[in-house]
Amino acid sequence: MVVSVLKTGAPVNVARKIAYMTVGKIYMDGKDKVTARELTGIILGFLKKENEEWYKNWIIYDRAVKKRETEKELQK
Repeated sequence: MVVSVLKTGAPVNVARKIAYMTVGKIYMDGKDKVTARELTGIILGFLKKENEEWYKNWIIYDRAVKKRETEKELQK
C-alpha cells in the first residue's frame, strides 16, 4: 500500500498514514478479508481527502499503464 501511494507523489509520511488508516478501517468494519476492488476504494477515498492531485495521479497511472478504468470499476 505504501509504495502504491508513494507512486502518486505523496510523501512517505502520508503514504504510511493512509496505509494505517486503511488497515484501521478494514479492522473497524469487522472484515477478515477484502477484495482488491474494496481495498483500492478505501485507499483512493483516503488519498482523495489528502490531495486531489495524488488521487488523479493514481487514476491516470491505472489508465495509462494498467489499462484499467479504476473509477468506473469502483462504481460497480
